[in-house]
Amino acid sequence: MNPFFIPSPSQGVWYLGPLPIRAYALAILLGIFLACLWASRRYQARGGNPDLIVDLALWVIPIGIVGARIYHVCTKWQDYFGPHGNPSEIPLIWHGGLGIWGGVLAGSLTACLVLRYRGLKIAPVADAIAPTILLGQVFGRLGNYFNQELFGRPTTLPWGLEIDLSHRPFGFEQYATFHPTFLYEMLWNLAAIAALIWIERRFRPRGGMMMGFYLCAYSMGRFWVENLRIDQANQFLGLRLNVWTSLLVFGLGILLIIWCNRKSFDCLEPSSSQAGKDSSGEGKTENAESAGL
Repeated sequence: MNPFFIPSPSQGVWYLGPLPIRAYALAILLGIFLACLWASRRYQARGGNPDLIVDLALWVIPIGIVGARIYHVCTKWQDYFGPHGNPSEIPLIWHGGLGIWGGVLAGSLTACLVLRYRGLKIAPVADAIAPTILLGQVFGRLGNYFNQELFGRPTTLPWGLEIDLSHRPFGFEQYATFHPTFLYEMLWNLAAIAALIWIERRFRPRGGMMMGFYLCAYSMGRFWVENLRIDQANQFLGLRLNVWTSLLVFGLGILLIIWCNRKSFDCLEPSSSQAGKDSSGEGKTENAESAGL
């Protein structure tokens, strides 16, 4: 046994009387809080009203969680509707199983609809929140650690992750330590945050391009991490579905960067109707948002 392995937590649930306190949920909530706080400050620095981020979060977070769960269920439908599946497990998200791509899709569509309804520009908000999504994902992966899930192939490397026998996949019961893919993804996300901030300061992208950089950065990391995992997953042409999704999202990120670069002048020019608004706080905020600052 390697003396330097990473131990799994002895427990992931604590009880206050009959109330369960789950580490998985706490990690996700902490990630959401810190991501919203940082996004508010970034949006305010662009001339926007930071309260808008909180308003968006009230819609985006619950719908994003539902979207993440739907994606997970659809990509692992056998666990719920197969011969040994249990559909009653679908709403039990504290057992794990939130597909980030479903959450990003559902949350992005929700944010776009809310912003359009309120007559606000989408691009400045997208630029503000792009790196903060990665921060939320860092803490989400920490929750996977407490659930002893999403680990990779067996390894004897010094940073191997010890997994309890009850959590080891069928056929891997004889192995004690595995690649800590949750940790790999956490470190990748932190590096991606640093890369996005560097790109922002060095090249000053506007018009929603930062969201494209986020999609590319995260999907690159998810591609190689996904190939290390050994949990059961549906495949297509020999690759896990999440690998194909990562390739698709990377391509969409490239297209978004190109499209936003060509359209960025539209986001930098305030409309005449907003320029003529009164000097109230709301008018100034709208003008700043329209200017893409």
